[in-house]
Order: sequence, then structure tokens, then C-alpha cells
Amino acid sequence: MTEPEAIEKPKKTAKKTSKKHADEGVSAVGRRKTAIARVKLSKGEGVITINGYDYLDYVANRHRLIAEIHKPFVAVNINNIYNVDVKANGGGVSSQAEAVKLGIARALIIIDPSMKPALSKAGCLVRDSRMKERKKYGQKRARKRFQFSKR
Repeated sequence: MTEPEAIEKPKKTAKKTSKKHADEGVSAVGRRKTAIARVKLSKGEGVITINGYDYLDYVANRHRLIAEIHKPFVAVNINNIYNVDVKANGGGVSSQAEAVKLGIARALIIIDPSMKPALSKAGCLVRDSRMKERKKYGQKRARKRFQFSKR
């Protein structure tokens, strides 16, 4: 019999800390309540689409939601450099807009980690973990009880 061949272990390589190029596209995920937004950033002229619609039509020109989506770009002072393509599902339009904000901020950090302090200070990297409380048995809703009758 021949000697068993030495099993080669894969060598660990150092993690590359170079900036990712947004030309090919960088993707990240943002969440809020039950809403999930899969965000893809790529070099372009600043077009933002959510589920195939222009984001202004998607949020029905609600100024608070528009400001929420633009917040990461305003925090790092970047305008009209990246195209944003979003696939959002679950929740409502408001929580989807907040999920988009988190997804854009996470994608910008992948592109350039030096943006992290500015995005953190602006509050764009905080995942809002508040969820709806479950209904309990013997009650109408999570906290509301059935009406009590004395007589």
C-alpha cells in the first residue's frame, strides 16, 4: 500500500480592507418592523426606484418619507452619484421607507468605510427593532381586555 497523501488545509488569507467599487453594484439589506428592503447601489445619476416605481410615486410625495430615504446621502454629503434599486416587501410604505434608509446606509459603508461616523451620527445605522406585540389568549388584543361586567 502507498502512503496516504497529506491533506492540505486551506490557508487563511488576510481580509482585504480595500474599498468595493460601486460600478458593479453593492447590495445591502435594511429592516423595520416586518418590512424588508434589499438595496442595490451602483454608479449613476441618482435615480432611485422602489419595486420598479420611481420613489416619489411609491411614497406618494410624502415629504417625511422622501427626507427619510435621502437622509444617508445628506449625512455624507453625496448627491446624484449612485443609482439605488430597491426591492421592498412587508409592512407599510412608511416602514419600508425606513428600511430603505438603513439599507442605503449599510451599502454606503461597504463602498467606503470612512463614511461610518457621519452615518452613525445622523442615526442612519440604527435598526429600529420595535415590533407589534402578540395577541394574548383571554384578551381582545395584546393589552386590551374583554369588557368586565359587574352584574
